[in-house]
Amino acid sequence: MTAGPAGAAPAVDTARELAAFLRGRRERLDPADVGLPPHGRSRRTPGLRREEVAELAGVSVDYVVRLEQARGLRPSADVVEALARALRLTPEERAYLYDLTRHRPRDPEGPATTTAAPPLARLVADLSPLPAMVMNHRYDILAWNDRMASLLVDFGTLPPARRNAMWLCLAHPPTRGLYVDRARVVREGVAHLRTAWAAHPDDRVLAGLVAELSERDEEFARLWAERDVRANGRGSKAMRHPEVGPLAVHFEVLMPLRNTDQRLMICRAADDGSQAALDRLPVAAAA
Repeated sequence: MTAGPAGAAPAVDTARELAAFLRGRRERLDPADVGLPPHGRSRRTPGLRREEVAELAGVSVDYVVRLEQARGLRPSADVVEALARALRLTPEERAYLYDLTRHRPRDPEGPATTTAAPPLARLVADLSPLPAMVMNHRYDILAWNDRMASLLVDFGTLPPARRNAMWLCLAHPPTRGLYVDRARVVREGVAHLRTAWAAHPDDRVLAGLVAELSERDEEFARLWAERDVRANGRGSKAMRHPEVGPLAVHFEVLMPLRNTDQRLMICRAADDGSQAALDRLPVAAAA
């Protein structure tokens, strides 16, 4: 990341990030994973060699070396696709690679929204008693209903700058202890945030959030360095709620076509016991 006034260099150094991402994914692969025969000489470092990646992608070894040294190359869309196949990237990793190389089509975007679109805010309220909230791509929480506030935290008591799902999970003590499998929740959250970070390289607020969390939280810094990316909008979370006890929810994240910077998250009980627990939640304040 780089610092500077608005309109200066992007907050993400995409050449260096691309280099580190390609190198990290190369080092995770074994020759057997890609159908290459083992070499007789021992390997001093894990993973594929650069010449093996070059062979699989149909490019020169020098080209791979220059990419991994962040020497200002911008690979074509065809080369990006060849590298994605050679490195056996997951769909999320492939999308991340396309974002880094600026080949993924996207709609023109302005700054991240800081308030929920009025129709979405009304929808969130109407969805109660299902817990629901609206976030932007930074996972800032823009609107919520009473059930979501009761389930997670009374967002209205927090400063607006701290109404961020990632920050709450890492740095807000009541939320830190809420999830049964907190390690998985944090790992997936960091991977989601990295995906958004690559897709919005000029968002200095997001870059600042990443810098703050990297500095203050060792767990975040370690996971960020692993460069996992994820864009799964569906899942389950088990919780230990301080007032109603254990419960589990399924969640769905939807992106409105008219407000593509915003995400609508809706939760529902995963089983009858969890539904009974949700029904016992005290009513908190909606946005």
